[in-house]
Amino acid sequence: MKASPEISDAEYQVMKTIWAAGVPLNTNEVVDKLGASTSWKPKTIHTLLSRLVKKGALQYEKNGRVFVYTPLVKESDILAKENDNFLNRFYDGALDSMIVNLLEQDKLSEDDIIALRRILDERLSERR
Repeated sequence: MKASPEISDAEYQVMKTIWAAGVPLNTNEVVDKLGASTSWKPKTIHTLLSRLVKKGALQYEKNGRVFVYTPLVKESDILAKENDNFLNRFYDGALDSMIVNLLEQDKLSEDDIIALRRILDERLSERR
């Protein structure tokens, strides 16, 4: 898979739909799935698909009268890039600053903190 392009929130929704299917989707399938979960018109969805192709996030193959779309990037790559962008933009790349801010603002519940501790303990034990 190629390097992750910059994509908008709306484009990300389109990509999530295609990733979730686990198989290539044709235009009609994408429109049906997104039409059920958004208020977007088919023309809007077509435009988003076209943008994603231009950005290199999707490729298409013409199959009869429809286009079949396949992702060229992994969701995990997009999320990693977005996480890095977020951290750099708001916390100068410092993860500890973000966590301290979440704690100070009471954004993490006790369950969140327990889950975070468990995840960190598992990662530490994997490294040993």
